[in-house]
Amino acid sequence: MSRLAGSAKLLRAMNSRAALDHLLRAGQLTRAELRARTGLSKPTTSEMLRVLMDAGLAVVTGRTAGGVGPTAEIYAPNGDAAFAVAVSIRDTLGADRPGVAIAMCDLSGAMRDRLETTVDFAATSPAATVAGAVTEVCTRTGVDPARVAHVQVGAPGSYDARADRLHHVDVPGWDQPGILASVRDHPGLATTANIALENDVKLAAIAERHRGVAAGEESFCLLWLGTGVGLATDLGGTLLRGARGGAGEIGYLPLCDGHHAGPQQDLQDLIGGGAVLAIAAEYGIKAVTPGEAVAKAVKDSHEFLDELARRIDFAIATVTGVLDPPLVVLAGEVAQAGGSRLRDAVAAHPSASTAFPSFGGGDVRIATTAVVDDAVLLGGLDAGLISLRESLISSLAQPSTD
Repeated sequence: MSRLAGSAKLLRAMNSRAALDHLLRAGQLTRAELRARTGLSKPTTSEMLRVLMDAGLAVVTGRTAGGVGPTAEIYAPNGDAAFAVAVSIRDTLGADRPGVAIAMCDLSGAMRDRLETTVDFAATSPAATVAGAVTEVCTRTGVDPARVAHVQVGAPGSYDARADRLHHVDVPGWDQPGILASVRDHPGLATTANIALENDVKLAAIAERHRGVAAGEESFCLLWLGTGVGLATDLGGTLLRGARGGAGEIGYLPLCDGHHAGPQQDLQDLIGGGAVLAIAAEYGIKAVTPGEAVAKAVKDSHEFLDELARRIDFAIATVTGVLDPPLVVLAGEVAQAGGSRLRDAVAAHPSASTAFPSFGGGDVRIATTAVVDDAVLLGGLDAGLISLRESLISSLAQPSTD
């Protein structure tokens, strides 16, 4: 009898998980619609909705209107059941103001708040920075911090999970050993169920898959062109991180062997923000930021764009020669400022699309990001929401012991 009871609890847990998964995907469903999607009987469907409502994970948002016959209740995920917070660490928020960008969304995916705040990183530890960001957004929204089930931190560096350390990061204090452990141990984050740390460009790729031109793509690479240069590789929805989290640090790719006379250059010296400003100056374009330089060149149809495109084409050729992706997305402030003009100029060069001439060439598509907002912050929200939902669904999949 105990085995039968255990089997019944497991089946109920599995059905509850399926019901919540469908509600989260659809946004709202009637009982009949949920029954059609799950294939469950009427009584079982009703029982699963009762379980979700008793757990505070689903609510009735209204009733159907019009048509013949009685109206039906409409069910939706309870957005207030849990929240995700994204914290994007910035070496500058503009005008040389270092700080963080913060956003919060609820279980339904609705954004509840978004803000930027300056931080003196030299005087504030990473743990205090993240805790302060979560506290501020919770205070502004009136959300109980205990309901923040996931915090996704994005940083301009490669995170080595095995060593719990960020590499290639220029933000003071953020290269300390045991960084994520220190954040998780902060008293201000004691009630948060999960805290994760990710490279900023990889978060931008997550946003591109969920909100941009890479939606529906089997795989793609995102080349980040801003102050720094980075690469994120999405393989069927899974990010390539490498053994130490360094996959994608393409800016450090050397342009020549170590025996070359003079300063050793890397890809950052070719297409990084400083290089873009230097090229622009050579062509008589005065600008404060690389994005501003490219925007001026686009407006004036300047030949500077062709030189920049030639260099970007070289970078893409190195990517296609190793990874052979079906799509390369140009992102970051330089790509956004250049838009379709820069994309077309890059695509016009031969090496990017013909890294494998024996394959016929022209198979690599090049696109400009469609995420014109803050891709890193939005990618952090997307990653946080995915983790939050998976955690809740998994918890329903575990039968109770009573």
